[in-house]
Amino acid sequence: MTRRVCFLLQVRPDRVDEYRERHRMVWPEMRQALHDAGWRNYSLFLRGDGLLVGYLECEDFAAARAAMDATEVNARWQAEMGDLFENLAGQRPDERMQPLEEVFHLP
Repeated sequence: MTRRVCFLLQVRPDRVDEYRERHRMVWPEMRQALHDAGWRNYSLFLRGDGLLVGYLECEDFAAARAAMDATEVNARWQAEMGDLFENLAGQRPDERMQPLEEVFHLP
């Protein structure tokens, strides 16, 4: 069964343009790792004040995260992206992805 996952993060408002630019050039090996880990229809939406909304579909979010966590490319990506975010509390951005509760879906 496919699960829809939505999460929120906060990009530093003064780094929004840089965040956008880095996502125009996501490394091919990062794209492949996400695909291989089961991340499907992965989208990021960014508001001007830095509110980031992420959406993806996968079979099992915990397993999909664990598969990414096991890759070297994810460690490099998270290290490069971490300083663009607020409120990480010592965690990497991907560790702060807490799924929101889905309350309605119209297929």
